[in-house]
Amino acid sequence: MLATDFTLDHDEHSTRPFFFAQPKLPLSWPALPAILPHRIRRKLRHARAEIRARQSPTTSIASLHTSINPADTLRALRRHRWRAHDAQYLLLAAVGIFNLCVIQTPGPALKTLLTLLLLLGLLLPLTNQLLLPALPVLAWLTFFYSCQFLPPNYRPQIWVRLLPALENMLYGANLSALLSAHKSTPLDLLAWLPYGAIHYASPVVVSAITFLFGPPGTLPVWARSFGYMCLSGVVIQLCFPCAPPWYENKYGLAPANYSIHGEAAGLAAIDRLLGNDFYTAKFAASPVVFGAFPSLHSAWATLEMLFMSSLFPKWRGVFVGYLLWLWWSTMYLSHHYAVDLVAGSLISGIAYFIARGTVLPRVQAGKTFRWDYEFVEFGEAPEDHLEDYPEALNGYDGAAYHYRSERDLDEYPLPLDSLRGDCDEWTLGSSSCMSGSSRAASVGLRSPVVEDWDGETLGSGSEGEEQQRYHKI
Repeated sequence: MLATDFTLDHDEHSTRPFFFAQPKLPLSWPALPAILPHRIRRKLRHARAEIRARQSPTTSIASLHTSINPADTLRALRRHRWRAHDAQYLLLAAVGIFNLCVIQTPGPALKTLLTLLLLLGLLLPLTNQLLLPALPVLAWLTFFYSCQFLPPNYRPQIWVRLLPALENMLYGANLSALLSAHKSTPLDLLAWLPYGAIHYASPVVVSAITFLFGPPGTLPVWARSFGYMCLSGVVIQLCFPCAPPWYENKYGLAPANYSIHGEAAGLAAIDRLLGNDFYTAKFAASPVVFGAFPSLHSAWATLEMLFMSSLFPKWRGVFVGYLLWLWWSTMYLSHHYAVDLVAGSLISGIAYFIARGTVLPRVQAGKTFRWDYEFVEFGEAPEDHLEDYPEALNGYDGAAYHYRSERDLDEYPLPLDSLRGDCDEWTLGSSSCMSGSSRAASVGLRSPVVEDWDGETLGSGSEGEEQQRYHKI
């Protein structure tokens, strides 16, 4: 059999047929895999193969909705079981209506357009799964912005002497004044990093980490806890306005009024160092000038520390160190008293432990990514079950099956329409689709359990201790 050779370089004296191809440039940019070292490419391939190997039909609890059909959302809304916990949406609607009525800028046309876009995003399953848990955050942001439009005659009086008096009574001295007495450029930069830089990027970083490394459903719980915590803090600041330390340093203990603009205080040194007025203009236009109590800077850092410590217990010391670092920076920059920091941390602690005891998915041993989870548990681990089934501490599915709560594999709606669970995206990350650990698991993707079965089962012929290992669920 004759073999035919093809060539890319055509020669008129050549007898081999010409293979048509596009000419190549003599110079070309190398591809990205060629730039990366072989060791890094091998690790990336290994990590990608590991993630794909973890995915199975049971890991659909970690999948996201990709549908843009509003009928899917309406169908989930119709089969949703309304409970008392869903009253939160009435509260958020009331806050939204209040904000629309109070805000003067932008005008009615733009406010109506933004509202319609939000409703459209809630109607599409692809965006609904992101916007629904973020509603408390959006309510807090719009409420904080609307505070500047409230008439001064509707606002309560400003407390100027209360916080310094509490500071001296509780701690024996004004800690903010002591820490800010000695200034230097290195200390200014050291205080600016957590207060003026890391603080504003930290919620986005924590959200990404909880999505990747937390159990499925952790990100919605984090978003709701963060939003309600911030909303509660702004409500307290609005109803109980208190002067910050920079006011005492500039005006003394003279009565304050709402015509006074905010001050950058210690951050003004950063503006002079960078040659701009970013922080000076930002704090001068603050909607809530007298919002020292409670400190939302402290509240943010505390909530982030608690959530990150639950995911990475070995790094708890680092997270606590960041919290203490931010506490020092707030007092050094003359923005908060120590009592403000304690109050902010208290609000975050309340929000976290309420979520942890009810709706926060429990981290399982041996699980690294969200795709590793085949079922989700909630609340504190029952001590009696852990003593009876020590294998559950190692993520053993068979032992954990006896004490997992109702919200399990069937509690997360799968992308396929035919596989329906008991929960939907309206209750994802909320207690309205979760039952106590004393209740039996609901029947969804699992086989039903028959309580009165008297026939023979697999392994029923074994006698003695071997037969005692099987329990009726």
